[in-house]
Amino acid sequence: MAAEIVNPRSDSTIDSATVRGVQRTSTGDAGAEEPFDPAFALHRGGKMAVQATVPIRDKDDLSLAYTPGVAKVCSAIAEQPELVHDYTWKSQVVAVVTDGTAVLGLGDIGPEASLPVMEGKAILFKQFGGVDAVPIALATTDADEIVDTVVRLAPSFGGVNLEDISAPRCFEIERKLQERLDIPVFHDDQHGTAVVTLAALRNAAKLSGRTLGDLRGVISGAGAAGVAIAKFLLEAGIGDIAVADRKGIVSRDRDDLTEVKRELAELTNRAGLSGSLEQALAGADVFIGVSGGTVPEAAVASMAPGAYVFAMANPNPEVHPEVAHKYAAVVATGRSDFPNQINNVLAFPGIFAGALQVRASRITEGMKIAAANALADVVGDELAADYVIPSPFDERVAPAVTAAVAAAARAEGVARR
Repeated sequence: MAAEIVNPRSDSTIDSATVRGVQRTSTGDAGAEEPFDPAFALHRGGKMAVQATVPIRDKDDLSLAYTPGVAKVCSAIAEQPELVHDYTWKSQVVAVVTDGTAVLGLGDIGPEASLPVMEGKAILFKQFGGVDAVPIALATTDADEIVDTVVRLAPSFGGVNLEDISAPRCFEIERKLQERLDIPVFHDDQHGTAVVTLAALRNAAKLSGRTLGDLRGVISGAGAAGVAIAKFLLEAGIGDIAVADRKGIVSRDRDDLTEVKRELAELTNRAGLSGSLEQALAGADVFIGVSGGTVPEAAVASMAPGAYVFAMANPNPEVHPEVAHKYAAVVATGRSDFPNQINNVLAFPGIFAGALQVRASRITEGMKIAAANALADVVGDELAADYVIPSPFDERVAPAVTAAVAAAARAEGVARR
């Protein structure tokens, strides 16, 4: 008998043979008999829909929700543009924008193939932060075209979450949008990852009676996440941090660096290290992996006693937890099936909720640090080696981050209410 699953959107029952047919069509192998995969059934018809917040039961409702009643509201907004925040959804909705060039672990798969991920991001915004979000996948990879398109769309949104855009273009796109828009623009692959990493690292250090200033770290990966984490940890006060790409430590003596990496070399690696990632790990207190690949066990063994290993590549961490636990006091990954998951969903819903709540014009470093501190504080007295960061399903997370971000926005003068 075929397995069945209920599509949560249409309430229609889909059998495994139907799903296998979809899979065979997508792979082009019509003769293959594949096992039932509920992911296809879950995604049939998409994972989200638009829902009205007001009823339209009769002509009176219609005349208020649409013409002629809507004209009064439009005219008022035309006279006082700030009223758009009160009388439309603008201050409650975020655009989730991608060009499909760096999707999860899949890479450059294009805008259409990225849509399931963008829909997923949108429902995470709603589920964990109470924020509405709209997936927008753009059919261009040109940085200026992306910027111009988002600027033209911006009147409809209270914030912009850039997602799965490859480096180094993601840095330019974010910077230019922040310069041109007066709403929060946030590249989650950079800053969401950095916020959650800082929160976990603060608690790991606290567990062993140390501060960030006592630590020397090494990051594997000089892409969007690696660059952002390095800068953010320096802003938060880490003692030193070095970043490695495929060719070794990003250092001033290299002549093959991009503009982004040259800037990184000026900010990081105060110890003046050069050579390979493995060489940098000798005596290091922290390993942060955002690159994939595998770190040899001998390199992990060479780290300082009581080190922290945050191997965050998915699905295969740079250091398997079983190996990491032999040498490290605290181990974190990006996976949900191991303790201490570094998951961006702990950060971005609350960050945007807090920013939208006070109509912030941008998201500052202070707001991000406030988010990280609030996230770390959720753990509280439950702090342990296998619990330095809360679960995404901890209902305390989003309210704590939201409140901290809103307060920081007011303190930094970027709140407009």
